[in-house]
Amino acid sequence: MIRTLIVDDEPLARRAVRQSLAGFGDFEMVGEAGHGAEAVAAIGTLRPDLVFLDVQMPEMDGFGVIEAIGVDAMPLVVFVTAFDAYAVRAFESEALDYLLKPFDDQRFARVIERVRRQIGTGDGQRGGQRDGQRDGMRSLLGGQGRLVARGNRAAQLVRLDEIDWISAAGDYAEVHAGGRSLLIHESLTSLEARLPQAAFARIHRAAIVRLDRLVEVRPGTHGDGVARLACGAELRFSRRYREPIDVYLTR
Repeated sequence: MIRTLIVDDEPLARRAVRQSLAGFGDFEMVGEAGHGAEAVAAIGTLRPDLVFLDVQMPEMDGFGVIEAIGVDAMPLVVFVTAFDAYAVRAFESEALDYLLKPFDDQRFARVIERVRRQIGTGDGQRGGQRDGQRDGMRSLLGGQGRLVARGNRAAQLVRLDEIDWISAAGDYAEVHAGGRSLLIHESLTSLEARLPQAAFARIHRAAIVRLDRLVEVRPGTHGDGVARLACGAELRFSRRYREPIDVYLTR
């Protein structure tokens, strides 16, 4: 049996996958998760062979789940996404598959056949991953990782090394990268926890910067001040969050 976990923040979407999966006798559904943190815990506890993984979820998206688990430890992944075909092509990789919501029985059956080939139920490789699967994940995540941000009616992958700074925008975070401003449905606190600390630092309750973008730091009178970035943006930093800037400047 191929042990399967379904991860999606929409109950109806989880039900659609669950009902479609019921027609395939060699798949066993071992659990469901409604958000990224729950998915990370479930993967660690249930050890599924396969995860149907939603791309866009609050707090931690599908790519964040992969980063938290680690590419080498991640089960086989089928991405589930409501994005249009343009965005889906950005997610595609030689060794990965996807389901575009809403999907039909024929498309789901093709995914199942590909999963069977990947896992290799007939040759003793049950639950295993081939190198192509891991390489595909690394390609999607990029060398330093990526974020999934919403642009003009589509989703865009933003490499971490493209980002200048990130600001709070209500329930969203606004990613400023190479002149673009894109929204990601995740809090600054959540992003801060999974961004590499050597490259990014929170300098204010409403701002995270990529440290190698700093070109000038102007101290204030109470431990606060202004940081100017290579892109021209000038951001206030507070006394509470000043330490990462001082550490970076003394490297």
